Amino acid sequence: MKHLKTTVVLILALTLTASAAGKCGGCAFKNNSTGKDFFIRDNDRVVFLGDSITEQKLYTTYIEAYALTRFPEYTLSFRNTGWGGDTAWLRQRFPTDEKALFAATGDILDKMVIEAVHKGLERDVLPLQPTAVTIKFGMNDHGYQAFRPDIFRAHKRSQEELVRTLKKSGARVALLTSQPIEDMQKNPKEHECNLSLRQFADGLKEIAAAEGAEYVDQFDPYMDVIVQREEGQTKTFGEGDAVHPGPCGHTIMAWTILKQLHAPALVSAAAIDLSARWYNFRKKVAAENCAISNIAYQDKALSFDRLDHALPMPVDKRAINALKLAKITCDLNRYPLCVKGLADGEYQLLIDGQNITTLTSTQGQACANLAKFATPAAAQADKLLALVFEKNNVYFNRWRNVQLKNPADPKLAELDKQIADFEAQINALRKPVVHHFELKPLQ
Repeated sequence: MKHLKTTVVLILALTLTASAAGKCGGCAFKNNSTGKDFFIRDNDRVVFLGDSITEQKLYTTYIEAYALTRFPEYTLSFRNTGWGGDTAWLRQRFPTDEKALFAATGDILDKMVIEAVHKGLERDVLPLQPTAVTIKFGMNDHGYQAFRPDIFRAHKRSQEELVRTLKKSGARVALLTSQPIEDMQKNPKEHECNLSLRQFADGLKEIAAAEGAEYVDQFDPYMDVIVQREEGQTKTFGEGDAVHPGPCGHTIMAWTILKQLHAPALVSAAAIDLSARWYNFRKKVAAENCAISNIAYQDKALSFDRLDHALPMPVDKRAINALKLAKITCDLNRYPLCVKGLADGEYQLLIDGQNITTLTSTQGQACANLAKFATPAAAQADKLLALVFEKNNVYFNRWRNVQLKNPADPKLAELDKQIADFEAQINALRKPVVHHFELKPLQ
């Protein structure tokens, strides 16, 4: 499937004015493409490496679900290797004398880092044969204290070694900064831990540039949301704690990661022009990443079939508040429908007979971003998200509770089958299906 990267054809077909675009949600008809390829590609084996924030299996599952629904034709696999308390020198996977590590420089530092990083990757990551790896360390590395150059020196050298080793194995690498600590003081930017994490993030950008890795700054976008919280609010992101956000915070994290890794905004777009000059000759249709068929227009009611080539990104029901805190729908979930040539008034939108919403035609045009509504496609994506969570829980149990304790345990085969069964269900559920649309005038 060709995933188009421009909506010029739609704009030309409908000659959308600035006011009409604003009425339609504006951004739904524009693409956020930077001209760069999305980090996740066809045939990728993606591994998420990190600490307890990664081990939560939240932002990683949201990223996985986005890729699976946006690119249903891709062959993809995802594995989470996050470990609570871990650091860039992989201290949870290989024991290191940290006092000696922080004091070390030059060849001694190189030797200590190389041994720890290689041992940790060789056990937990490289056997998965990843083609793409995201790395999120820093929260434990900075030690929950004011910035210490000796700790950062070990962190920097370890991040360098992680990138070099993974790239040598054939994987692309994205370095993710930590998000800030959600301290509820008046100025969280001045908290000594956040000042330290900011310096770690700045250093990570330099490492990424030097080592040829992608760089994702979660710190600033996340901090912006914290700072903009309502007066008197006790917690910006609901569930979780100051270091471990709940689903809402992780959805913010997934948004900023996906956006900075050049994830396309568009699910698909469809526009139908019923204006008289076209209607007497032919119905004008413009479609991007979808196919429109069986158009009928009678007694001011429009019906048609739509086959999308992608599904909308599912949003965890526990994280709906995130949509109010960040431009997630605009940046990642543009799924527009626009009909021109309608008489002004209100219209009931039905999909597969299900009442979705009421659209208002103004100046002969009615538009909506379908990602904002509970459509059958959204329900399909929600089911996929639930399966991805189940699959990831099984893999985590396989890796941490069985494989690491006994690599020859016969239970591994049973767990592998469970994972394969989940992935088969997920792949079946990724495939979009034809939906029947109706737009009927309200009496």
